[in-house]
Order: sequence, then C-alpha cells, then structure tokens
Amino acid sequence: MTLATWITFFLACWAISLSPGPGAIAAMGAGLNQGFRRGYFVVFGIVLGIWTQVVIVAAGLGALIAASNKAFTVLKFLGAAYLVWIGLQQWRASDKPLVASTDTPRLPRRQLVMRGWGISAVNPKGTVFMLAVVPNFIDPTHPLLAQYLAVALSLAFTDLVVMAGYVALAARVLRALDEPHHVRIMNRSFGSLFIVAGTLLATFRRST
Repeated sequence: MTLATWITFFLACWAISLSPGPGAIAAMGAGLNQGFRRGYFVVFGIVLGIWTQVVIVAAGLGALIAASNKAFTVLKFLGAAYLVWIGLQQWRASDKPLVASTDTPRLPRRQLVMRGWGISAVNPKGTVFMLAVVPNFIDPTHPLLAQYLAVALSLAFTDLVVMAGYVALAARVLRALDEPHHVRIMNRSFGSLFIVAGTLLATFRRST
C-alpha cells in the first residue's frame, strides 16, 4: 500500500465513521445513560468489532459469508435480533436524570465493551461492505499483514475520534435533562432507533 493509497483510504475511513449507523446510535445511547467516561467504553467494543471484521475479511471468511446465502442469512438475523434486544433494553432504561441521581444504574465497563463489539462484529452488512471496500486498497504484490494492520489502525483511529464526539454530544445533553419524562423520551428515541436499525438489517438483501 503506497502512501497515496493510504491517504485515500484514510479519508474514506472518516466518511465511513461519520455516516450514521448502529455504532453511532450505540455511542450516543451509552453517552446518554452512562456519561462520557463510562459510556466511551462502548467505543472500545466498536473498534474491537471492526478489527474482528478486518480479520474475517483478511482470513477469507468474508468471501464465504458473501457467497453462502445460509451463512449470510443466519448472521444477518443474529445481528438484527441483537440490535432489537439492545433497543428494548434502552426502552426500559431508568428515567432518572443521570446528573441528579446517585443511584442511576451503571453498566459494567466490560458489558459496554461487549455491547459495542456485538453491534459492530455481528453484522454481515458490515462484512460485505468491508469485503467490497478494503481489497481495493490492498496491493497483493506486497506483504499483506502490514497492509491489513494499516487498515485496522486507520479504521480504529477514526472511530475512536468520531465516536468520542457522539458520546460527548449525548453526555452533554444529559445536563439539560432534569425531568424524568425528558430522559424517558430520549431513551425511547434511541431504543426505537436500535429497533429500526435491526429491522432494516433483517430486510437487507445483497445486490446480485
């Protein structure tokens, strides 16, 4: 991968990270309910999920998922079910204002990381997208490990920065939420977005 190729890919990474999706919804939901310091742990999980996708593509499993209708369908519905489950959890989240309550439930950091990983990794749409985009920047005549490492680090850097913005935005909104019905509306809004994202994933069809 030449420097010019990497710069092009790096710019594409920013576009990918900034585009709305389940990761952005997860980041904002975590910021809303957990605050910035704790909520940011979901971003670490999202990055680990991205690295999982890169490994899948590098190992050639992405091609198998893309080619096998059965494997694609199973993974698709697993991902959709997970997003809907997260959405239902968000709907039932506490309506106590975080900044005004000392007993607002806090999710363990490990659980936040695993939530981010699940959202990012169990997504066949992401695998197909990664399979369609990443190989265009890989030079097969040069060592592949270093190139895939550059891809993984570039994707991780942009997501760590962009998702921090999403988490911080939602966490700052908390300061204005001083009534339970405000928090309830926000929780149900994010929960609905997760459910919609899961439904859209379930209806996603690969172009042939």
